[in-house]
Amino acid sequence: MSILTMARALTDREHVYDFMTPKVNPLLTVGHGYLLYLEGLTVSFDGFKAINDLNLYIKEGELRCIIGPNGAGKTTMMDIITGKTRPDSGSAWFGQNIDLLQLDEPQIAQAGIGRKFQKPTVFESQSVFHNLELAMAGAKTVFSTLMAKLSASDIDYIDYVLKQIGLEAQRFLPAGALSHGQKQWLEIGMLLMQNPKLLLVDEPVAGMTHQEMDRTAELLTSLAGERTIILVEHDMDFVRSIAKDVTVLHQGSVLAEGTMAEVQSNRKVVEVYLGEEAC
Repeated sequence: MSILTMARALTDREHVYDFMTPKVNPLLTVGHGYLLYLEGLTVSFDGFKAINDLNLYIKEGELRCIIGPNGAGKTTMMDIITGKTRPDSGSAWFGQNIDLLQLDEPQIAQAGIGRKFQKPTVFESQSVFHNLELAMAGAKTVFSTLMAKLSASDIDYIDYVLKQIGLEAQRFLPAGALSHGQKQWLEIGMLLMQNPKLLLVDEPVAGMTHQEMDRTAELLTSLAGERTIILVEHDMDFVRSIAKDVTVLHQGSVLAEGTMAEVQSNRKVVEVYLGEEAC
């Protein structure tokens, strides 16, 4: 789902959903501290199991890195979480009472899940400030957002996000004039304007300079705790710099989990994915 589509879906006054209605998942309690609970997920495309009995548990406030070879199921997993793909079987719960498999994409976005794709999608002709304004959560359509006068609290929140993403000096610069890395940070900022609980971030450092990669690591680390982040990334140097907990996917299921050191020393992981990277 694009930022524009999400903004329209989340700001339409006619789209009001009651997330207290779904039944409570009996396997989850507040004491467990889990924000996302995936169990037994399976999905097949033309007989190929893209996801095969996948179990994944993400605690509130953690930054979880997901790695694995191409075709391991990383994108399909995120598609299931955001409602783009429906599994053949299994469970997907967000918090204690939100059954993700009962919701569509706009409802899931409104429930507090934001997704950033690999290629940044920003409004290049609009300023950095206006990009954030367009993405702001609230009871306004995109058109009325462009025409409305911002409140002092709105401006304060945009300023807060600008500081978080490190683009204060570029606030009035057209988004199209930003570097690739800055566009990635702006799109993260646009997601933050929706105040999500869970951020799904797909390969954010592809094409970045080393300096931009370092800044991205700082940004995501600073957001963890305040937000829960699932990061899919192929750049192992970046993963090493940021990861505390790593999940390795292979053939649609979890092959290994643990710290980066534990994953790197796992013989199966070395065989199917890391290879010389683990040395």
